[in-house]
Amino acid sequence: MRLYALCDQDMLNEKSITLETFLDIAKSHNAEVIQYRNKNADIAFVKEQLIQIRKQYDGFLIVNDAYELVEFCDGVHVGQEDLKSIDSNVLQAVKILRSVIKEDKILGISTHNEEEVLQANAMDINYIGLGAYRNTTTKKDITNVLGKNLDTIAAKSKHHVAAIGGVKLNDSFENVAYHVIGSGLLP
Repeated sequence: MRLYALCDQDMLNEKSITLETFLDIAKSHNAEVIQYRNKNADIAFVKEQLIQIRKQYDGFLIVNDAYELVEFCDGVHVGQEDLKSIDSNVLQAVKILRSVIKEDKILGISTHNEEEVLQANAMDINYIGLGAYRNTTTKKDITNVLGKNLDTIAAKSKHHVAAIGGVKLNDSFENVAYHVIGSGLLP
């Protein structure tokens, strides 16, 4: 299993966990990637957090949504709704994003079903997040839980797949490159 650690600021605040503690936990599990997600802070705070993470962590650092901060990390992850806020045509939205973040940066998007995975196959991206695998506490609005079907759908992707949504360290997949785990890492 390869670990992609989701560092959600709301989760840290809710559990009274410092950023430094989360990073120590992620590193103790050999996380290859850390995604920093903060849906509520201003861009200056997100930038400060990315700089702090970079000081303590030397693996791949991905920012959620804030593509304007890509210079402070290795790439960007964007959800379907956030893509649609860039352009109603998600294929065009990815082209716009790629023109902003350039080829030397990682670009990943969220997918939730086979149709979105097949659509992503035509995109210039590095990976997809696929899920939710099961219900999770970090996202309250999950409407589509894939369960065991996640692995079958993942097999249809030409990109690396990161299983998202309620994934645990001991989950096993055949067609998934990364387990994305957030609160599941915390005590």
